[in-house]
Amino acid sequence: MLGSILPISLFIAFSCSFIHEKNLDENKTIIKKNTINNTITILGNQRTEKYLPFLEGKNVALIANQTSLIHKTHIVDSLLSLDIKLKKVFAPEHGFRGNRDNGAHIKNSIDPKTGLPIISLYGRNKKPRNEQLNGIDILIFDIQDVGARFYTYLSTLHYVMEAAAENNIHVIVLDRPNPNAHYIDGPVMQENCKSFVGLHPVPIVYGMTIGEYALMINGEKWLKNKIKCDLTVIECENYWHSTEFVLPVAPSPNLQSKESIALYPSLCLFEGTVISVGRGTNRPFEIIGHPSYKNSKYTFTPKSMYGSKNPPFKNQKCYGVDVKNENPLPLNSLNLKYLINAYNTLNEKTTFFNENLFFDKLSGNKKLREQIIKGLNENEIRKSWQEDLNKFKQIRKKYLLYND
Repeated sequence: MLGSILPISLFIAFSCSFIHEKNLDENKTIIKKNTINNTITILGNQRTEKYLPFLEGKNVALIANQTSLIHKTHIVDSLLSLDIKLKKVFAPEHGFRGNRDNGAHIKNSIDPKTGLPIISLYGRNKKPRNEQLNGIDILIFDIQDVGARFYTYLSTLHYVMEAAAENNIHVIVLDRPNPNAHYIDGPVMQENCKSFVGLHPVPIVYGMTIGEYALMINGEKWLKNKIKCDLTVIECENYWHSTEFVLPVAPSPNLQSKESIALYPSLCLFEGTVISVGRGTNRPFEIIGHPSYKNSKYTFTPKSMYGSKNPPFKNQKCYGVDVKNENPLPLNSLNLKYLINAYNTLNEKTTFFNENLFFDKLSGNKKLREQIIKGLNENEIRKSWQEDLNKFKQIRKKYLLYND
């Protein structure tokens, strides 16, 4: 197993009034040693000697949230302490503090201690507007990803790069390990299913860091009108895609454990169905259930709580499965078993998939939904996406900064 370093406290407060309430695994580690040569992985944002020269004398804007830590110090505090001319902060879904519900409307604000404008990049303003970038020379992106196509921080990265290209602004991505970088799996997204939960023709699990992904966006000319942005990626040191990485802070309110992060690529597909993924409990994305799923002994009752004010089946008893208990880490593939079983078990087959077909946006195509309805088994479904998956793997190779 990987050895541990850097113990962290349960609550971390910063001078910019930036507080996140909960770490992933209480009082556990930030980074673990690389099993290949027993070295310590160093994150891109920790390599200040690599990016501070770019910032000298420049007006800087930051894309950040509660994950943007340099050891125990938030990058906002770090840059300000070094007299960097930080002008504003852009925040992704869940906000600057990372404590807002999924899909919640987030207003722009002013940080009370630093006076920095906090601009939301969610809702109507997903892409920085020209006036919001006026006078900015450099955009720094420092946000923890979890390696699933439908995690919206990837779309935020896309729109930041696009706006930067249109305004001749240099983008610096401070790279970070991807906790699900050790495998590649799932259907590749089709053009007719593009949305904020998937903008690019990649599989659900793509096996790349956020920096590698940024290089791919640029290199494959996925930005509007095939423009490219002036991009620099500050690489991690002593990192491989197989490196185990335990996040110090929950990347979003409902990913509160390393197990939930590992299960997220498989269980998030349920968000396009009538099945609950445990929002409104202390175990989101570790469990699944429904009030009518009564052949199961496992039960839970969603409540209004931090990160989930109005969860599905609020105050209703749900019967279901403790998925975490049945799937010890590490996980090396998507798991469709629970999705297929749930569809076959519930009597409500005509309403199993949500009417808005959000499931298709999550899966990246309409084919997976149709395959489940037709009764295909997991192996048959997997075979259907292998050709596209192999093509993506060839594209991926061009942009890798680290070995698998």
